[in-house]
Amino acid sequence: MSNVNNSSVSAFPIQPAGMMNELPEQFFAKLVQDVNRHVNAGHDVINLGQGNPDQPTPPHIVEELREAAGNPQYHKYSPFTGYPFLKEAIAKRYKEDYDVDLDPQTEVAILFGGKTGLIEISQILLEKGDICLVPDPGYPDYWSGVALSGAEMSFMPLTEDHAYLPDYSAISPDVLERAKLMFLNYPNNPTSATAPLSFYEETVAFARRNQVVVASDFAYGAIGFDGQKPVSFLQVPGAKEVGVEFYTLSKTYNMAGWRVAFALGNSEIIRLINLMQDHVYVSLFGGIQAAAARALTDDQQCVTDLVDRYESRRNAFFEELDKIGWQAEAPKGSFFCWLPVPEGMDSRQFATLLLEQAHVAVAPGIGFGTGGEGYVRIGLLTSEERLREAVQRIGKLNLFGKNETESRKD
Repeated sequence: MSNVNNSSVSAFPIQPAGMMNELPEQFFAKLVQDVNRHVNAGHDVINLGQGNPDQPTPPHIVEELREAAGNPQYHKYSPFTGYPFLKEAIAKRYKEDYDVDLDPQTEVAILFGGKTGLIEISQILLEKGDICLVPDPGYPDYWSGVALSGAEMSFMPLTEDHAYLPDYSAISPDVLERAKLMFLNYPNNPTSATAPLSFYEETVAFARRNQVVVASDFAYGAIGFDGQKPVSFLQVPGAKEVGVEFYTLSKTYNMAGWRVAFALGNSEIIRLINLMQDHVYVSLFGGIQAAAARALTDDQQCVTDLVDRYESRRNAFFEELDKIGWQAEAPKGSFFCWLPVPEGMDSRQFATLLLEQAHVAVAPGIGFGTGGEGYVRIGLLTSEERLREAVQRIGKLNLFGKNETESRKD
């Protein structure tokens, strides 16, 4: 029987590494806590604040996993860099969708979700004294990777009057002297903006001129509206010389929980990513790799249907917004909407008001950087009926110049 004194064990000093204190706050965790608190209090909360796809993975992909799970080959360790058939599948998909040629052996790395790759690229390319160019507003996990590397961030403002694209001419020479990596993300989270091919042509020239590696986060690459297909950074000649693109199955095939993504492009960066992962992982379960390959190579009607669903939801949502006088630009891609807050409020105040008085959860823009202040992000990740109901609840607060009676007349 142990005579260990529990109080003395709990008092044992644990000293974390210094970089643990540098990690940014995970503001989404607090958002989830706030929502759960209201749900536990018995309220019917319509949660539009997160980016978790609400539809199930298509049945043919699930069935492929069921069959593959019985294959004894996949019960062993997978090859460290993944099975060649999965890398060949993503190369085939990029060729069909974007007319981009990729060498599966040297220009494709399999990742444990897109977030993993976005963290790893900072760790393999940056060190103390380096600068990473980061969009503001932008996906907060870019900050995490930079913090873990010990480097610094310089924010590139994304503003409505510049189509939410960074203005490279506004970056100071002092920053460019130390800049080594740059994150881009289109279709954009949180603003939902898309980028034209001409922007990526400018980006490749900028990156080559200033010796800055481009990390293109293409998580929402399959989701474009009004007949417009989002552009891949890798479609520009020379893109593979200056950077890589990150693509995930999470949004395209509703496979967020499966954790399958890829880094694509520059062969030396791909080699470095694989080298790091050799020390951290033993690749994905082979059955998941088989199912992912099926997703990529089978008929893509499920993707078309999903995009149509999001576009229909967008249209329904903005139809209701117009009724209550909440003016905003409809998204051209992604499954997010970027909406201005009423005058006299900041984004946290507005998000809190909506949760407490309308029981509608949205993500305050400040959580995506100082450039996000004045906006909230909502996800089109529930039914059209619930999206309409969410706007109707907000309309009853009379915040946008149309009262409830006027809304009914419309």
